Amino acid sequence: MQQIIGRVTADATVKTLDSGKQVVSFSVADNKSYKPKGQEEAVQVSTFFNCSYWLSTAVAPVLRKGAVVQLNGQVSARAYSSNTGDLAASLNFHTDRIEVLAYAAKNESTATSKTGKEAKEKKTGKANDHNGENDDLPF
Repeated sequence: MQQIIGRVTADATVKTLDSGKQVVSFSVADNKSYKPKGQEEAVQVSTFFNCSYWLSTAVAPVLRKGAVVQLNGQVSARAYSSNTGDLAASLNFHTDRIEVLAYAAKNESTATSKTGKEAKEKKTGKANDHNGENDDLPF
């Protein structure tokens, strides 16, 4: 059993096979950094895993781009020929357990409510009106 901690790189998708079995597919980036001897700047190294989770599709909505997850399972490597005929390889992670360490920000709903508030402020001309005074102090 291996364990990886990484950030989800794209929203998870649920795929249904011909047999009717469903799988949650997503990818994770495991980022490491190190500082080479004698150099000032750190080097960032990212390892990408194509992940599959077969136990339940209920986890798919929380596996959104940017979420940080801890995964337990088995890693495997796959070699293949790309569309251009080049040899390539991918790392796959057959996940048995998923723990969400940090949820992804809800950009769409936040953007919508923020846009609505900004539109109202523009319309009224009052961005921060306290007793008829326009100031930027929070108190």
